[in-house]
Amino acid sequence: MNLFDYIQETNKEKESPLAARLRPTTLEEVVGQEHIIGKDKLLYRAIKADKISSIIFYGPPGTGKTTLAKVIANTTSAEFTQINATVAGKKDMEEVISKAKDTMGMYGKRTILFIDEIHRFNKGQQDYLLPFVEDGTIILIGATTENPYFEVNGALISRSIIFELKPLDKDAIKKLLHRAVYDKEKGMGAYDADIDEEALEFLADLSGGDARHALNAIELGVMTTDRAEDGKIHITMEVAQECIQKRRVLYDKNGDNHYDTISAFIKSMRGSDPDAAVYYLAKMLYAGEQVTFIARRIMICAAEDVGNADPMALTVAVSASQAVERVGMPEAQIILSQAAIYVACAPKSNAACNAIFSATAEVQHSGNLPVPTHLQDAHYKGAAKLGHGTGYKYAHDYPNHYVEQQYLPYELKGKTFYEPSWNGYEAKIREHMKRIKDEAKNTQL
Repeated sequence: MNLFDYIQETNKEKESPLAARLRPTTLEEVVGQEHIIGKDKLLYRAIKADKISSIIFYGPPGTGKTTLAKVIANTTSAEFTQINATVAGKKDMEEVISKAKDTMGMYGKRTILFIDEIHRFNKGQQDYLLPFVEDGTIILIGATTENPYFEVNGALISRSIIFELKPLDKDAIKKLLHRAVYDKEKGMGAYDADIDEEALEFLADLSGGDARHALNAIELGVMTTDRAEDGKIHITMEVAQECIQKRRVLYDKNGDNHYDTISAFIKSMRGSDPDAAVYYLAKMLYAGEQVTFIARRIMICAAEDVGNADPMALTVAVSASQAVERVGMPEAQIILSQAAIYVACAPKSNAACNAIFSATAEVQHSGNLPVPTHLQDAHYKGAAKLGHGTGYKYAHDYPNHYVEQQYLPYELKGKTFYEPSWNGYEAKIREHMKRIKDEAKNTQL
């Protein structure tokens, strides 16, 4: 490193965001994630023994994926190289591999390749790495906010240990914020700032488990707050509220939190919990989810989980879907709330859902069974001469507008697909169907 590079690196370190400056360099400085780096855990022992194998760190933003990679970089005797998948291409990887081969051949040293945002690599780029991970040319450390089982090459997954990082708890965030305010070497201690306990609690609570989010807020607070008469910068509750503005919601529209939240929303409606349903609805709306997407899920739930136990549920859901498109936000939230609560409170039945799945399975199993002759169309040319429609009984000519005759293919005689539940309106459907069938039998007798 020449003098220019040294000065540039030194200035970069000083001018880096607080979250980067506070990044731990040893395991002992890491806060949180005890479930994977506790002293009796595999990852802790592997880092300490410098026996790292290929790893994928998976978790929400600000939970320490890059931090753990940096700790490994500072403790390993191996060569450590870092690239970011959002900007790196195949040429960059080829250079890393070439250098790794030279390092192994000339010095007998392994190379650890840390790829941040590894899910951004396409299949071809991930496939390129595979043989070099396989033969030990590189030890791969990948970091991703997306579920690696969906976003990372299965072959790479099978050769790696996956560690899931959790959102940091409130105490861990408070510890980091305290370090940020008072640490004079890496933090902002030189600014002679002080943070109120109430403000500390507030920022830790509203960070959503994201250390970076909390540290960015405290840095903004220290840098923009005037000194008081005592010469100190006081981070009060008022300052904290100004700096964080809005609680961060872990919700990536294309990621796990998206699917987890919509899953919880649907299951809450299905489980007849309107409070939980409206909570997850609020979470999605707060995070900017499309109202049309939410409306579609309510319609599906109304048909799948309520069905004929309350036929009005689907009507309400469809009306809500049309209304939110015409009205838009913020009023659309009221419409969605009404629909979600209606579906959640409605009596439940999945009988209609089961009926179509069961019938589809029968069609796949039985193949093209013929329609009974008396149900066939007799109006097209020559059909009547072939006997099509002969013997058909017109239901409206009989009591209760019902008459017994074979509607299913003869091969499926007696087969039942729709079994009404005893919930809500379906109980009436069940009673009605039983009554007209019983009366038809009695009439025949």
